[in-house]
Amino acid sequence: MIISLMLFGRITLTYKTASPISPRNKLFKNMQGGSLPAATLSSYNDDKEANKMKIGTVKELKNHEYRVGLTPDNVMAYVKKGHRVFIQAGAGEMASFTDDEYRLHGAEILPTAVDVYASCDMIVKVKEPVAEEYQYLRPELILFTYLHLAPNPALADALLSSGTKAVAYETIEGRSQSLPCLRPMSEIAGRLSIQEGAKYLERPFGGRGILLGGVPGVERGKVVIIGGGITGTYAAKAAVGMGAQVTLLDISLSRLVYLDDIFGASITTLYSSETNIARSLAEADLVVGAVLIPGATTPLLIRKEHLKIMKQGAVIVDIAIDQGGCCETSKETTHDNPVFLVDGIVHYCVGNMPGAVPRTSTVALANTTLPYGLMIADMGLEKACELNEGLEKGVNIFQGKCVNKNVAESLGLEFTPPNELMQYKMRCASAI
Repeated sequence: MIISLMLFGRITLTYKTASPISPRNKLFKNMQGGSLPAATLSSYNDDKEANKMKIGTVKELKNHEYRVGLTPDNVMAYVKKGHRVFIQAGAGEMASFTDDEYRLHGAEILPTAVDVYASCDMIVKVKEPVAEEYQYLRPELILFTYLHLAPNPALADALLSSGTKAVAYETIEGRSQSLPCLRPMSEIAGRLSIQEGAKYLERPFGGRGILLGGVPGVERGKVVIIGGGITGTYAAKAAVGMGAQVTLLDISLSRLVYLDDIFGASITTLYSSETNIARSLAEADLVVGAVLIPGATTPLLIRKEHLKIMKQGAVIVDIAIDQGGCCETSKETTHDNPVFLVDGIVHYCVGNMPGAVPRTSTVALANTTLPYGLMIADMGLEKACELNEGLEKGVNIFQGKCVNKNVAESLGLEFTPPNELMQYKMRCASAI
């Protein structure tokens, strides 16, 4: 059956029954911020009281992770929609958000993470749960956070066995396959990669003793960035700002054209071939690994044998470490102990770099994730995904099944298309 509706004299919506499911149309491609046409929202949300949700956030337990999943402004946004919000006492303290601020914005403060998990339908976090948090996972709980499951099979197993519905910020898609919830942290990590790399190039930290910007009469430091996405672009901006010589490699020619257009003669762009990578590494003082395949394990582009051709005391900052790393000799480190040496090359492999600047990072992340969180809270996860294909791509684990293809392939799991589990009732099959 096909039903056509004319809204406001200018928008035609055509709905088809869900069996068989018609190809997803792009009617809602312009609502990546989470807003939907009022008529559509009302048709999906008739029983508003039944859809009220309890949302919570807890202290992050990862080493030196000071960010928090919700800001006081986020709390107010949920409360204004009729939802209840629970905050673990002290959760926002290291990001300079006090319990009193949360209370003033409508939150209820609970003493422990156990209390918050037990009280909530959806937990909004920043980083993936650590092992001691697995016990809190349960059927029907919605976990909304960065997950990075590809290099973390133990977490994937815990989510699968618990029946938790796990939505990963890093695989939510926006327009043109952009990654809107990954972007703000990618921007920050890109900038920090140059800041931290410059520090560890100093001799007291084991580096070559290079000042990236140089001084008159002395050659500037050489920065090589592998990956020209958001992270790589912001790393290049920071490196150019410091006055370094910058080479950026990527496999997308269209991306290289774009980067050449915005940077001009400030950087050198190269196609990311094995030969170009090797030549660039041999000349580099600082290497930034900024490679990403959403949801999948990062390819190893810097091999152990490459270290032998690099300058002693050069620095590798492997931003891709939270997806496994793009350097063969990388292993995840912490802000407590961020670097190690392999064959005379300094490796910086902190998996939560933006956690070092928690106030900036928390606000930037929360501004991006809030519209999606509100959609889930207002409509339920299944209905929100039915209307927003980009949000659906963020669902990694659903009721004991892996529903993200890249994650499934990386972990050797069976892939189940999400629409087979979510039982969509209708699809929007026409465009505005």
